[in-house]
Order: sequence, then C-alpha cells, then structure tokens
Amino acid sequence: MNTGEKAQGIYSFYEFFAGGGMVRAGLGEAWRCLFANDFDRKKSCAYEENWGMGVLKTADVSMLVPADVPGCADLAWASFPCQDLSLAGVGAGLKGQRSGTFWPFWNLMLALIDEGQAPSLIVLENVCGAFTSHDGKDFAALGSAFQQAGYRFGAVVIDAALFVPQSRPRLFMIGVHADVDVPPDLLSFGASVQWCPRTLRFAFDKLPEAVQENWLWWWLPPPPQSKARFADIIEDTPTSVSWHSPVETERLLSMMDVANRRKVEQARRMGRRMVGTVYKRTRADKTGLKVQRAEIRFDDIAGCLRTPAGGSSRQVILVVEGDLLKSRLISSRETARLMGLSDEYVLPEKYNEAYHLTGDGVVVPVVRHLAEYLFEPLLAAHKQTRMAAA
Repeated sequence: MNTGEKAQGIYSFYEFFAGGGMVRAGLGEAWRCLFANDFDRKKSCAYEENWGMGVLKTADVSMLVPADVPGCADLAWASFPCQDLSLAGVGAGLKGQRSGTFWPFWNLMLALIDEGQAPSLIVLENVCGAFTSHDGKDFAALGSAFQQAGYRFGAVVIDAALFVPQSRPRLFMIGVHADVDVPPDLLSFGASVQWCPRTLRFAFDKLPEAVQENWLWWWLPPPPQSKARFADIIEDTPTSVSWHSPVETERLLSMMDVANRRKVEQARRMGRRMVGTVYKRTRADKTGLKVQRAEIRFDDIAGCLRTPAGGSSRQVILVVEGDLLKSRLISSRETARLMGLSDEYVLPEKYNEAYHLTGDGVVVPVVRHLAEYLFEPLLAAHKQTRMAAA
C-alpha cells in the first residue's frame, strides 16, 4: 500500500457478513475499513490473516449495537446470506433463519441513523432469487426498508462472467441517503438492457408506488471485454486436491447422459487442450427414477461456485487433450482465482474451508467496477458539495 493520503483511505466503509474480505479487496486502497463483522470464526481467521487485526468483530449481527461500530462511514456493505432467497433453497425468504439475518443488520443501520452515523451509501448483495421470493414480496420489503429509512435506491444485476471465467449473476441494491445529491451522469432515463434484466424490471413493477417513486435507475458503463478463459486459471500440479485415478474418471463419464458424453467427444476432436467443469445433479431418467447425473460445460466459463454445505456438489474439472482425459475436484486456488482474488491471498489450509470461503464471497472485480464508476464518483461529488457549502 502506498503512503500518504491514499494509505489512510479517501473513503471509509463498514463490511458486514464480511467473509474473507472480498469486498475490501474490490474496493481497494482508496478505501479504509472502519468496521467488519462476520459470525463465522473460520472465515474471521482468513479475514485477519489477509487484512490484519483491529477492525473485525466476530459475532452474530443481532448482537451488535451502535457502540460497536465506530465513526460514520461513507459506505455500509452487506452480503447477507442467500440460501433462503436462492431458487435452489426451500423458499423461506426473508423469514428464513439465514437470509432473515438481513433484519438485525437493518435494525443496526436504523440505530446508526438515529445516532447521527448514517452511511451515505448502503449496498446489499444477494442472489437474483430475491426478485421472485414470495412472489416479489421480499424484494418489495427490501425496497420499503430503504424508502422508510430515508434512502433512495436502485438495483443492478451483474454477472461475474463479464470479468472472470465464472457464471455468477448477482443482485446489487444500492441505496443513497436523502442528504446526498446524485450527479445526473450516474443515472439513466430508464432500465439499462445490460444491467437490468427482465426479472428486475418485473420486480420493479410489483413494488409499492411509494417505493417506485424512491427508485433510481443507476448508470454503469460496460466493462472492457474480458479475455479470461477458465483453462488459463487451471493448476497443473495443485496442492489442495489430487487428480482422480483412471477408474474414477471413467466413473464420472458413466454418470453423463448422451448429450453430455457428446460434448466430451467433441472436445476430444478440437485438437487442443479443453477444460470442462462438471456438476453432479439429481435428474429423473426416462422411467421417472431419480439418478445422479454429471453435467459438463466446455464454454471456458466455470459454473457458479456454490458452498459444499446444504447438499450442493463441489465443482469437478475434466481436462481433455485428445485421447487423454483427467479429472479432479477444482482446487481451492482455482476457486479463489474465479472470485478475482490474487494468488497472494492466503487461503485456509483445509480444502472445504477454503471452498466455503470463496463460494460464499463477492467477485472482486465486480466490486471494483461498482466502486470506480458509481460509489467513488458519487461520494467525490458529495464531498465537494459539502466543502463548497462549508
């Protein structure tokens, strides 16, 4: 980190549900973390290993009070748990035990507002299942929370595949305090085709009128075209996992249906090294019997990383070079690269802990894009306005 003003951070932030600090990595050196929180001690160890001691409090968010949270931050970020909002979940939504932790976080934000510590920006990050959870009522509840707290807000959907070789669309709800003027060039006249998919527009249409009147259509430029290929991040000699035996690889192939075996045969004929990603899923066969199938993709983009908990399978890779086939679990370092973390980032030694850490995180260059083109210009304009008025 450079010395001087930048080392101290031009902007300040709180990081809730912090995990391993991937939001911190994305915000970069111009940002200073005033406070971070996570309830998972293993993730907290990774956070402090990479970012040092002093700002992280390991505790359930419901146990926090304003006295725990120092200063008045420019930004409060919350990547609250997604399981109950996920399309793969059981549909508990914001009433669920995990995604419902949003409400204790929000109560803390309300308490900070009452104490005169209102963040200029509050950002929520979650899965796109939030649009349809409880027929849109959960998304409306989030919007109403912003509106009633005195924040205008809008949302964008960003797929990490624009930045890294991983398919990972995520919802970002960005609220700005009513005291902050938003520069016109950070807004669009309507829903952006790139950042506002049909599901978001449908969810907007279901919002209460008062919430719609509080809505902002954010403008973001498209990122430079990514040249990242999944094959380029693969380790030839990983230390966290081992290559499967030929028998294990053949067993994996036997779990594929005709369409997926055809993909493997096509990859063999490409005349170059091809790397596919495999997820094991339960599917019904022709008789209706549920069987486990291996489904593969060779589009140089990994499937969305999921944590191994809750029955989700861990991603497997298949390397095809002519007649040579090799398979293994994706390595922990490869998962970190898929999240945009540098190889200097220290991962937990245990494989499952590293996989859980990365699979639960936020893609670093996505955060950087939001910071560079939205958060920083907005906050810089706000600071200039305050200085002019002083």
